Amino acid sequence: MLAALFSSIQSKYSADVGLTMAAYLIAEHQIVDADRFEEYRSKVVPLIEGFGGRYLTRPGSHRVLDGSWRPTRVVIIEFPDMGKLMSWYESPQYKPLIELRRAAGTDVLIAIESA
Repeated sequence: MLAALFSSIQSKYSADVGLTMAAYLIAEHQIVDADRFEEYRSKVVPLIEGFGGRYLTRPGSHRVLDGSWRPTRVVIIEFPDMGKLMSWYESPQYKPLIELRRAAGTDVLIAIESA
């Protein structure tokens, strides 16, 4: 309840002053079918860009500094705001790509808003 109220106030404030808060998609992929993943990647990149998203990292450029997490592929994608990120994720164009991504391996996707 409090989170929804904060989000509502934040959205109104951002709209009133013309500010938006960037949102980030953090994705970890454990690829088991490279051909399917390449098909997914070739289709998802232009779609992400169409929703204002841009890649901030290169796959394979991560380093685990502490802890037991051992990802094989991690990317961070910036969107103009959480609304754009969610519009991309929930878009009819992306729905068939979700199944393609899942067929290519297992992954975790996390959406997070900037401070």
